[in-house]
Amino acid sequence: MNSTLRAGLSGRRAQISGWLRGAHMLAFLPALSLAGFWLGGEMMLIAIALGLPALYGISSGARNRLDPDAPLPDLVDSAAAPGLAQQLIDRAVAVNLSTACLLVEAEGLDSVARQSGDAAAQALRSALLKRLRGLMKRGDKVMRTGDSRFMILLAPSPRLDLEALLTLADRVQRTLEEPVSFETGTHYLSVSIGFCGSLRFQDKPSGAQLVEAAQTALTEALTQGPSAIRAWSDSMRAQRRARKSLLDEVERALTKGQIQPWFQPQICTSTGRITGVEALARWIHPERGIVPPMEFLGALEQARQLDRLSEVMLQHSLTAMRGWDAAGIDIPRVSVNFSDIELRSPHLVERIKWELDRFAMPASRLGVEVLETVIADSPEGVTARNIVGLSQLGCQIDLDDFGTGHASIAALRRFTVHRLKIDRSFVTRVDRDEDQRRMLAAVLGLADRLGLETVAEGVESVAEHALLSQLGCDHVQGFGIARPMPADQLAAWAGQHAERIAGAQKLGRGAS
Repeated sequence: MNSTLRAGLSGRRAQISGWLRGAHMLAFLPALSLAGFWLGGEMMLIAIALGLPALYGISSGARNRLDPDAPLPDLVDSAAAPGLAQQLIDRAVAVNLSTACLLVEAEGLDSVARQSGDAAAQALRSALLKRLRGLMKRGDKVMRTGDSRFMILLAPSPRLDLEALLTLADRVQRTLEEPVSFETGTHYLSVSIGFCGSLRFQDKPSGAQLVEAAQTALTEALTQGPSAIRAWSDSMRAQRRARKSLLDEVERALTKGQIQPWFQPQICTSTGRITGVEALARWIHPERGIVPPMEFLGALEQARQLDRLSEVMLQHSLTAMRGWDAAGIDIPRVSVNFSDIELRSPHLVERIKWELDRFAMPASRLGVEVLETVIADSPEGVTARNIVGLSQLGCQIDLDDFGTGHASIAALRRFTVHRLKIDRSFVTRVDRDEDQRRMLAAVLGLADRLGLETVAEGVESVAEHALLSQLGCDHVQGFGIARPMPADQLAAWAGQHAERIAGAQKLGRGAS
């Protein structure tokens, strides 16, 4: 057989083999099955029907496996990470060395995308990946596994103990947190890292176990605030199980109606009358009693249920308002907190309008509380349009935790903010700290010049209440006035409060 013929046959075999390994094979499955039936009967038909799809699956799986010796693409499916880790573990064990997995979360990329566009965020991801690859040594595997997540798999090494890995994680963090400058401006990110070395396990771990341990450590780092580094430990495994149990339980609690609003009154400093209430989420657990929001809001966020929580809070709050109206209790307004996730919903304004119409409630009686950081980070886009749309609908926009973010005066005007909620950090000890008093007076003066009402949060003493009134703060709320309470208890409290105010006014008129 001459070389030309051999080459032709070889190419033809490769082509046929390619068809059998690819999706083309499934297109020929009916014809092959029919031929098999005529030639070999039912047994041949069954063999073809079962064998070819299995062959296709095997060949597809082989193509999807990443070769650790080949250069990795910039973005790797996270499902492939355990396989890569397993190959490195096998190599390390074969030569009595160790390996490790580091997971890196670059926090702030979503803000860059909102403020400067997706192209700027992608350029920043590429710059971070380039920095990482330049930092690591030959044989280490560096890849991106998500929009803001990077993975490092270390080549087998004789010294990857806890101290060495902490030093490496610190170096990675400092390198990635260096500012990056583009035409869109200079960007600053915070970086959290979770890691685990194969030496942390008593026996040889699987690739999946190593990656999962690094993931657990990263989750712990992210809960500890920005720029945290955590190494995996056995205790984290129990904590992860507890969080998983809480996650499952809190989702069921939301479905069963165990999470509902409690209401904290807001009082006018001039008249003492109730000017509104803030709806605050409380979990009424059948065994543990009242679970504070700090223990379950994070779980709801992780479960992507914050939008559902906002729906529940709004519906219960409007139901409570209708009940107070029917009982003759004067509660002018209820304020509901909306997360940045809910504010990004393209159908938010239409949904709230529908709920208000359903309860026959004017929009002016609904306060929408928005964190100052949300306004500062969202000058454009869906969030901005939603806030403006809710204001145009007639809802009152309250800027929550004012003084902790960086919202400009122009942003206060553009978003038609009605009230500033002064963070409790400005209120605490204001009656005893002169510097605190001057700072609070400056904030109140700014609000007055802008024509905005003010609500001071966290008022805990009569002295604080009196001083805020003297400085010109319009409304106050806090434990010094009343703690959050269920709707029925608030109705009773409001009735008693109205009697106290009326009694005080009679005394005042009698004295005059």
